[in-house]
Amino acid sequence: MRENDAAGRACDLSGALFDALPVLKLFNPLGAATWLVSEIGEDGNTLFGLADLGFGCPELGSFSLTEIASVRLPFGLGIERDLGFKTNLPLSVWAGWSRHAGSILCAENLLRRAVRTGADPELPPPSINGGG
Repeated sequence: MRENDAAGRACDLSGALFDALPVLKLFNPLGAATWLVSEIGEDGNTLFGLADLGFGCPELGSFSLTEIASVRLPFGLGIERDLGFKTNLPLSVWAGWSRHAGSILCAENLLRRAVRTGADPELPPPSINGGG
């Protein structure tokens, strides 16, 4: 995540586009909130990625690791890390599919299906690129 942050800052300086792979998935085990994180800032607290709080509008942006870690849920639970999460798709693909599907979790299912059927998951979903 620190390497992605440094690469992103370097691209900002050069004017190049940077589209990192998410490297961390956090989730609420009792709800729909999910975060895909690609970068952590130099402060060690500011994360950047795709945030989905379960309201149907996933957004790219920054969020606080301290705030996420401080969430206390019933039964002594907190926000958890998905240890099995891996992806070869950049954050922009996740953002497009998540917005189309209304959530990161639904996008994950659609992307799995696209890969299984041989579709190119990097192409936008049909409603985004004007198809039916």
